[in-house]
Formats: sequence, structure tokens, C-alpha cells
Amino acid sequence: MSIPMYAFKKIKKSLLLSACALTSFPSYAVDEQFVSYQAGRYAIKNVMLIDGTGKPAQTNQTVVINKNKIVNIGATAEIDVAEGVNIIDGTGKTLIPGLVMMHEHMFYPTGKAHYTEMLYSFPRLYLAGGATTIRTAGTTAPYADLKLRDDINAGKSLGPDIDVTAPYLNGPGLPILKIKSLRDADDAKKMMDYWGLEGVTSYKAYMHIHQNELDVVIKKAHEQNNKVTAHLCSVTYREAAALGIDNLEHGFFAATDFVKSKQKDVCPSNKDVQQSFVDLDINSPEVTSLINYLVDNNVALTSTLTVFETFTKGRPKAYPKALDALIPQVRDQYESRFEKIAKQSESSWPLVFKKMMQLEKMFVAAGGKLMVGTDPTGYGGVIAGFSNQRAIELLVEAGFMQPQAIKIATLNAAQYLNKQNTIGSIEVGKQADLVIINGDFAKNASAIRNMETVFKNGVGYNSTALFDNTKSVVGLH
Repeated sequence: MSIPMYAFKKIKKSLLLSACALTSFPSYAVDEQFVSYQAGRYAIKNVMLIDGTGKPAQTNQTVVINKNKIVNIGATAEIDVAEGVNIIDGTGKTLIPGLVMMHEHMFYPTGKAHYTEMLYSFPRLYLAGGATTIRTAGTTAPYADLKLRDDINAGKSLGPDIDVTAPYLNGPGLPILKIKSLRDADDAKKMMDYWGLEGVTSYKAYMHIHQNELDVVIKKAHEQNNKVTAHLCSVTYREAAALGIDNLEHGFFAATDFVKSKQKDVCPSNKDVQQSFVDLDINSPEVTSLINYLVDNNVALTSTLTVFETFTKGRPKAYPKALDALIPQVRDQYESRFEKIAKQSESSWPLVFKKMMQLEKMFVAAGGKLMVGTDPTGYGGVIAGFSNQRAIELLVEAGFMQPQAIKIATLNAAQYLNKQNTIGSIEVGKQADLVIINGDFAKNASAIRNMETVFKNGVGYNSTALFDNTKSVVGLH
């Protein structure tokens, strides 16, 4: 039996609509199951307060929130809580500001130099791990990062506020297909013109950039009232500081200043860079000189001990709950590489890792501004949210007291982003970005793993529920 043409067209249209419905992208709208406290009037009473300013922890404190603002702070015995304010019992708990993490990505390594976007899982994981603001220190999917930022701002999606960095500004020589190689300095300028108009708010130079290109990038960014960070190699830290760079990534791990055979605009081999750190006397005049030069030129450093820990023999495996977030394929990839590193007969990484911790401590002691991020790259194991918590533990292991570690992870970064008047510390008038930790973090740094509630802009999210929502997801979406 033949089908009349008008009927065929109706059937075809119906099938197309059904197909669109079946293949549409999942909704990322905010789900009430993750919200413990709607924006309102709350008093967190009897809590230990680490306020982000670097001051020592204060016991038996009360912090009062009205909608999205902090309106009162003080000793519980001295704070009169108005009628109608909801009470949150903070006994046995610690309150810190929402973390401001400065080297994050929306992608994760999925093998063979390929990085897959985690636009569903990572924003939720970052928030669950206490990060209420992040900077994406480089992107391979800039439009996705920009749209995600806007959706979060509009309340259509869960996640931290995002400072979006443009695609990497890198010279030729990197075997990653998603990263463009600059042709010359003019090409760098054109690229920045375009992405500046698209709405990025930060720029990142990468390993193989040349000095003349970096010079153009820094000047162009500053014309836009934006800042430049860099993971360097072909350009030394001192050279970048002389050009006016704002921030350098990975603490001192990416410094090629100590490679004796370093040639201008040429990235030394990994072996030569590693050996320069093995041979380095951290108390030498050349180290002191470089640290002082960075401080004098107001160059901030971002610590990313989390990713370098994965290459270091003898370090612990990623949190068990973090590994539960991975799909089986990428979990196997990580655990296989971890076991190979654990069985190495010789490795310079433990020595280098310790020196890098010491150098970050020395930089801060000299007056430098240290921030922190996680860099979920390498061969895996650095998983959004969980790694934010691990980054704090590693700062404490490096010798920073807990209040100082929290300042590095909050107010220092807020100041760098010029957002210190609204976020970064628990002070009256600031945005209600707060994290309730179940336990005494001041005495036990590992209590950072027991985040209970993450307040972002006055809304309290259930950390456990968010983590549970992303089991066996990372590596897929």
C-alpha cells in the first residue's frame, strides 16, 4: 500500500522531532537535591573560623548570612541572633572561605595526548570540593568554557564562578592536536583580539612561546586590563618577569633559569630541566636573586603540587573516592602508570618535589604572592574537587600553617583577580562564599576532605550529594 505524500511528510517530521528529543544534550539545570540551604537568613554558630586573611583560627565564632551577604561576625557569646534567623550548629566544625583555585581545567587526560571535556562532572566536582571561584588556566574548548561560565552565572548550571582563559598562546613543538601553534607575534595579537571580543578574561602563554611573542601578549593583555600567566620553558622566569608578566604557573617546576646550556627561545629537554633541579642548591645566591627579582616585579606564582605529586615515587595514590569518580578505562590508565612509578628503582622526583615545596615556602617568606591550583592533567589522578582539597593538604605539608594555606587558596587569588572586595575572605559585606568542614581543620589538615556544605553566593550545597552524583563519570562527560 502506498503512502500519500502529505502523510509521508507528517511522518517524517514526527520522526525528526522524536530523534531530536532522543539526542538532545542533558539538562544541567540546578537540581534541588543538591541544595541543603536556600538563600536566606542563617547564623552558623559555635564554629571554628579561619577567615582567609591569614589570622589564626578563632574558636566559638558565629557568622551571620543574609541572602548572599555576610552581615555579622563575632564571638558567639557577643552576637545577638535576630528572631527568624535559621541556626546552623557549627560545634566541632571549621568554617573557611570558598576556595579560589587558579590552575583549573574543564578537561581531563583520556590517553594518547588527548584531553576530553568534562563539562558536566567537573563544575559539580569543583563546587563539591569547596571551589566557589576558579580560573581555567588554558582551554582546548574556549566556546564551551565561555558558555559554561555564562550558564552558571545565569543559574542554569551548577559550578563555581569562572575566570575564563583564552586558548593557549604557544609556539610550535607541542604534540597536542587541540593546541594551535603561533606563526609569529602578529598572529598572537590577532588571536588575542578575537578572544578578547569573545569574552575571555585571562591569557596563558605556553611552553614554546618566544620572547618577542610573549612581549606582545603581555602588552596586549594589559591594554585590555587583563592579565597573563604562563607555563614557560623556552623563556626563563627572569626573562618573563622583565617583560612584565603577571603570574607564573607550577611554582618553580617550570623554571629553566637553572639550566646551564639554556639557549634563547629554545625549550631545553625534560632531562636537562630535571637535572638542573637535582643539582640546584636552593640556598645559593642565584636562587635568592631569582626569588627577589620575581617579588620586586610583582610576579605571582601558582602552586600546583597536586599534578607533580603524581610523578613522584613514594607519594600516596589519589583519594579512593576520587578514583570512584573515574570511568574504568581512565582509572586503569592512572593506576597502571602509578604502579610503574612506584616500582622505579631510581627516581629524582622525590628530591625535586621536596625542593620545589621548599622554594615555594622561600618565595612567600621573601614577600611573594603565592596562589594555588591543581592542574588536572598529567596521566590522570588529579580529579576536580578532590584535588582542590589535596592541594590544601600539600601546602600544609610544605610548611604553611593552616590559616596561611587557606589565605593562599582564597584571598591571595581574589586579590590577583581584583575581586578582593567581594570574595576571598570571611568579612562583613562580602559575598557568602563559605565552606563548612566537619572537623578541626586547624589541628588536622586532612579534615579538609570532610566538607559538609559549600555556600556559594548564599546558597548552601551538599558536598556529599554532589560527589555522589559524579561516580564513574569522569573521563566520559
